[in-house]
Amino acid sequence: MKYLVMVQGTQADYEAMRGKTSEHSPASWNEQDIQTMFDWMGAINNDLAESGELVDVQGLAEPAQARHVSLDADGKAVITDGPYSETKELLAGYWVLDCASLERVTEIAERVARCPQPAGAPDHPVVIRPIPDGVGDLL
Repeated sequence: MKYLVMVQGTQADYEAMRGKTSEHSPASWNEQDIQTMFDWMGAINNDLAESGELVDVQGLAEPAQARHVSLDADGKAVITDGPYSETKELLAGYWVLDCASLERVTEIAERVARCPQPAGAPDHPVVIRPIPDGVGDLL
């Protein structure tokens, strides 16, 4: 079965990685902290590629670079550039995995959640969502 494994973050988290701390992300990231995070995630990606479970993996740009497209009451497009103050956490990156069981993908998510970060950095959950094979799996 395929699963989407998502890591979440906030605009404040991305800013903290550039050295700008705030009450929402008080940790002070340095270059070594960021390299350690990338090495941790790279090792996970390599292991998943080797096991054949990795379908896709991507880290996403900061929420400030997002664009929200919706329709108004007249059906006209309403385009807003991010970040969105009403959203606390946004998708920061994801894996699409093909795993034998929910237990296996949970083990992987736990490993992702253990990614080293500086003291004071906020903890965000790792979210697992099954990817249905077809319409019949949705019903």
